[in-house]
Amino acid sequence: MSGWDENDAFEAAVPLSQRAMAARPAPYLDDLNPAQRAAVEALDGPVLMLAGAGTGKTKALTARIVHLLNMNRARPNEILAVTFTNKAAREMRSRVGRMLGDVAEGMAWMGTFHSLSVKILRRHAELVGLKSNFTILDTDDQLRLLKQLIAAANIDEKRWPARLLAGIIDGWKNRAMTPDRVPSSEAAAFNNRGTELYEQYQERLRNLNATDFGDLLLHCVVIFQKYPDVLEQYQRRFRYILVDEYQDTNVCQYLWLRLLAQAHKNICCVGDDDQSIYGWRGAEVGNILRFEKDFPGAVVVRLEQNYRSTPHILAAASAVIARNEGRLGKTLWTEEQAGEKVRLIGHWDGEEEARWIGEEIEGLQRGRGARARHSLEDMAILVRASHQMRAFEDRFLTIGLPYRVIGGPRFYERQEIRDAMAYFRLAVSPDDDLAFERVVNTPKRGLGDKAVQLVQIEARAIGMSLLEGARSLLAKAGIGGKGAAQLRVFVEGVDRWHAAVRNVRIVAPEDSLIEPLLPETPPANADSHVRLAEVILEESGYISMWQNDKTPEAPGRLENLKELVKALEQFDSLQGFLEHVALIMDNEREEAEEKVTIMTLHAAKGLEFPVVFLPGWEEGLFPSQRSMDESGKKGLEEERRLAYVGITRAEELCTISFASNRRVYGQWQSQMPSRFIDELPGAHVEVLTPPGLMGGGYGAAAGFGFSSGMEERVTKADVYNSPGWRRLQERTTRPVSQPSEARNMTIEATAVSAYVTGERVFHQKFGYGEITGIEGDKLDIEFDHAGLKKIVARWVVPAHQVDDVPF
Repeated sequence: MSGWDENDAFEAAVPLSQRAMAARPAPYLDDLNPAQRAAVEALDGPVLMLAGAGTGKTKALTARIVHLLNMNRARPNEILAVTFTNKAAREMRSRVGRMLGDVAEGMAWMGTFHSLSVKILRRHAELVGLKSNFTILDTDDQLRLLKQLIAAANIDEKRWPARLLAGIIDGWKNRAMTPDRVPSSEAAAFNNRGTELYEQYQERLRNLNATDFGDLLLHCVVIFQKYPDVLEQYQRRFRYILVDEYQDTNVCQYLWLRLLAQAHKNICCVGDDDQSIYGWRGAEVGNILRFEKDFPGAVVVRLEQNYRSTPHILAAASAVIARNEGRLGKTLWTEEQAGEKVRLIGHWDGEEEARWIGEEIEGLQRGRGARARHSLEDMAILVRASHQMRAFEDRFLTIGLPYRVIGGPRFYERQEIRDAMAYFRLAVSPDDDLAFERVVNTPKRGLGDKAVQLVQIEARAIGMSLLEGARSLLAKAGIGGKGAAQLRVFVEGVDRWHAAVRNVRIVAPEDSLIEPLLPETPPANADSHVRLAEVILEESGYISMWQNDKTPEAPGRLENLKELVKALEQFDSLQGFLEHVALIMDNEREEAEEKVTIMTLHAAKGLEFPVVFLPGWEEGLFPSQRSMDESGKKGLEEERRLAYVGITRAEELCTISFASNRRVYGQWQSQMPSRFIDELPGAHVEVLTPPGLMGGGYGAAAGFGFSSGMEERVTKADVYNSPGWRRLQERTTRPVSQPSEARNMTIEATAVSAYVTGERVFHQKFGYGEITGIEGDKLDIEFDHAGLKKIVARWVVPAHQVDDVPF
């Protein structure tokens, strides 16, 4: 017994098999940092791996699976590994395979929530009234079935579209609600018939032996709750559960996981509450925030060492997200070199923003200054809303800069843009048969395939265009019913628009529906091709179609149509615009291997780029006014998480920009910088000066309204060196302040409190003007060259402060 100590006692208590397994080499642990290793080695009980952006969560998650197998804690088919995408599942399986070889092939329960649920449901389909060979409906089949139910219920499908009902039902399924569990507070959904139609829909699916995607998880949850023996079977099978992107789970997925984990409680969830940005599609950030309450005694490991971004970028992202109250909290850090500060620049308008970013991309591609050259593949533009892409696409197409749009079609390839362009083409050239075919029944005019065929047959018979064929068919009463009346209205509309193209003087009817589309009434002198485009979209019923569409996509389509009309302002005629689009689309260099990436912030999650541009940081755009109106503080915090995601996509260089004015239907509107800008830490931000008084391409003289004769002797250097310009810059871009406790940068103009009616002022876009009225912080200003505008007071300065700019 001599030499017996506590260590010997401990080793005697540990089974020899476990001791032998622990002695096996584990090279996969050597590459892990201390936090990652702690998360990997905490095998027993619930574990939350709180993994910040770029902290190597996939590496740690994969190593944990390998460690479980290497330590003989579980066989491959006893590990349930859940991901959100098939791509992530393939990547994880590939990594495990590289470490352990063929063992990875035995991991039969690695996949997405839906793919794993299908396997379970096939085995127990009869418990929910299905057969094991059930089919899974795609979106089109689902909508077709819902349309049948809506028609049978005598509900007007135009007012209550099937797509809206599909979204409502999907939302209920995401929250694990069967028809009998829908709360009474939601009973008024879909014209007070939502729950009734939901029940009929589920019954119809059972009769068809079919499910939709929402059913795959919901049926499993129902089975687990109603049949404890089945649940116990899977609880015994899955000794360890691992979940990726836990912050993106909805209520149904949460219940699915919690039910399976109740027995062993060996569940490891990996996620980042600061990157929960999918609340609009059912994700509940509360799932990750209450993990420790759901699983008492849980080990929480924070992965905070970032391997992606520079310290300046991480500091900027951390300062913004720190303003959120609903978070668990962590501090990202890195051993990388400091690199460049996050760059911030304000532009006069959105077009100038697009021009400047285009020039920056070309400069980075060439390796301008001291910077290394960057491939176009290294650069990305991340926007809050898809309609922002139009300005960049137009600019890049014009200068021949190759680009790709991720997560959706390019602007001019979107359905609503193609439809609108077809209407414009018909107005310019009524003989355009392709345009006629595209929109003759869009929106629906009661013309079936047979009626369109009759028009085609008539056109061939008389040897003329489809429009003339329709006119001829109507004249001989070759088509009847509601479709004939609607076709006549369409033909007369094309005739009227074509006449207007040749004499662009448009007066909208008194009952015009244009107003809901436009933010404010166009000025009286706006009788032009722009106004004509608005009237075409209104009179055709195309705008009304999307206004009455209650699907989630409809508001975005209307925003894109606004952008399309806005683009017309840069051209003299509809025909000129159509030619421009046709030429630039035809000249795009599809063969180019390198392309700049344009995508939304939502689509960018999980990606990374050496160079990132974040444009449009303006109140109402980002954070989104709609999100804040609909969800209040919860919506604002999700918008802030989206800002955090955007900044942390950048590896080396991050540029944030905003525009102080945006031109909307002939009206200049002042924009306020996003509140997120003032949440950036001043010590880590460099405020850039625009390349010219009005930005590149305008020239300093033009910015101050100089005559063409003066432009030759007044240079940009003259303006920038003038005391008046320096004072103007001091007022409109204050230096970064760094208080000891909150080093927040403020770039907003200082408040002006003493303006009076009749005072002369200066605005960077509109030049000199006289105040004619004051309402709070809004000034009515009659500008010398731009007319009457309503401007926020802090965007103007007294005229005498710029009078010493050299003329």
